[in-house]
Amino acid sequence: MDNILISSAHLILPGHPQNGNIVDILIEEGRISRIAPRIESTNKKLLTLSGQGKIVTAGFFDLHANFGEPGQETKEDIVSGTAAAAAGGYTGVAVYPNTNPPIHSRSEVALVVNSAKGNIVDVHPVGAVSKKREGKELAELYDMQTAGAIAFSDGDRAVQQAGLMGRALLYAKGFDGLVIAFAEDESVAGGHQMNEGLMSTYLGMKGKPNLAESLMVSRDLFLAEYNEARIHFTCISTSESVDLIKKAKAKGVQVTCDVAAHNLLYTDEEVAGFDSNFKVNPPLRTKKDIKALVKGLKDGTIDAVVSQHTPHEIEYKNVEFHIAKDGILGLQTVLPFLIASGFKATEIVQYLVVQPRQVVGKAIPTLEEGSEANLVLFDMQEKWQLTRDTNKSKSENSPVFGQELTGKVNLVINHNQVVQIK
Repeated sequence: MDNILISSAHLILPGHPQNGNIVDILIEEGRISRIAPRIESTNKKLLTLSGQGKIVTAGFFDLHANFGEPGQETKEDIVSGTAAAAAGGYTGVAVYPNTNPPIHSRSEVALVVNSAKGNIVDVHPVGAVSKKREGKELAELYDMQTAGAIAFSDGDRAVQQAGLMGRALLYAKGFDGLVIAFAEDESVAGGHQMNEGLMSTYLGMKGKPNLAESLMVSRDLFLAEYNEARIHFTCISTSESVDLIKKAKAKGVQVTCDVAAHNLLYTDEEVAGFDSNFKVNPPLRTKKDIKALVKGLKDGTIDAVVSQHTPHEIEYKNVEFHIAKDGILGLQTVLPFLIASGFKATEIVQYLVVQPRQVVGKAIPTLEEGSEANLVLFDMQEKWQLTRDTNKSKSENSPVFGQELTGKVNLVINHNQVVQIK
């Protein structure tokens, strides 16, 4: 890549000696060679990029994204998925096993790892907890971890059998593996179309009550405590879940959790327009739930914000609401969603850079002189639109397609590669 000088950028990275300062950053041959208040260079081949009014930090890390590879490459493959990730400011993503075949053995893990080699975005497969994600028989967790699996989850299927979940937690504990739980009691949630509440009653649609999530959160917290094992909840969406996890953390249970960016911004009132792009799981909840989720992030109960990037072909979304598939594109819109939700740059760095990596034990890029450049440059005020020109995904199932968004990624650097987002 070209040697690059980023000038006059606001560096935000906790623990960095220049945290909070306006700096110039010189990157040569993929490494940070100098950081100073002002850098003069006579190198005529140097690409100088203005960082004035912009934030520079380590690359974002997403704990929950869905690509289609292997088997569903028409939704998203690793090439298009990582392009969307880079455009959203990510240099690392954890991809879930919602594929066909699922990522449930060493072979699928190795396929994803090898297919993503040499990419600007590091791709970390999440292996399935159970074979075929059927919730019946434990998958070969240790084999998958040795092949490169970062954690274990049955993806968008909750493990319904308490015994199987308990064994997964206990087995993973033996080699410091992390089990990620998607909290949904299917016997309570079955056949839901949206959040259960006034809006579902008004629209005459089957609702998913908060209870379906909080019941499973409560069960899995008991299992984690009993087995003295780590557990991570992905995409929590209710005030009850926040309360349960907060109390468990206070008791010393080894629990972490994340929330999807769209669940911080949109309520179930959006469903009144029957736009199937607002059909997600967990569903969009109420203002009360959003308030609790935001508070949970600010007080440390919730550790990270995820994209829950779930691409679908048009035939799965451009249909009647009740038969549409769950999920929206997320990788390119997490930053503007967080800005629209009122979060500051320092908070965004915590939720997208620092704490996601802490959950899975990944080193946080230091941005120190001599280190490999792994960084993102973004503007909290710049406006842009997600259109067919700017969208990097193969799919288009986003509720903000064609709308003006505030908050734009300008530059991503990792592994001696650079992506400038126009």
